Amino acid sequence: MKVTRGQIVTRGLTNRCPNCGGKTLFQVGKPFRVKPECPGCAMKIERDEGSYLGSLSLIYGVTVVLYLVPVLLLYLAGVLSEMVASVAAGVGAIVVPILLYRPARSWWLMNYYFFLPHHLPANQREVASDEDANT
Repeated sequence: MKVTRGQIVTRGLTNRCPNCGGKTLFQVGKPFRVKPECPGCAMKIERDEGSYLGSLSLIYGVTVVLYLVPVLLLYLAGVLSEMVASVAAGVGAIVVPILLYRPARSWWLMNYYFFLPHHLPANQREVASDEDANT
């Protein structure tokens, strides 16, 4: 395959297009707006309506498991007071998802194409050319 799983992971962790590796996922000046397609390779980034829901699930899971559960455990252990734990949980429930939005969108694309690399346009062209060569 033209784009390997290793390249997909590297590109996903660096917020790059999984197909061509260009820095094209988000619109300039609009940090929470994903471009509909990559200007470098014309791959659709927004695949379908609701394709962002997987990334929101990632954000929710990471926020709960890596932030809110530790705050709860510290409160139950008596390390944090009720007021400090409440404020920390409230602020974290707002700030952590905002900070994770961009990486989570990229991670969701990375997960999709890691398991289905043949869906990338670069890999589809290679499969099509291999089939043409065999006929």
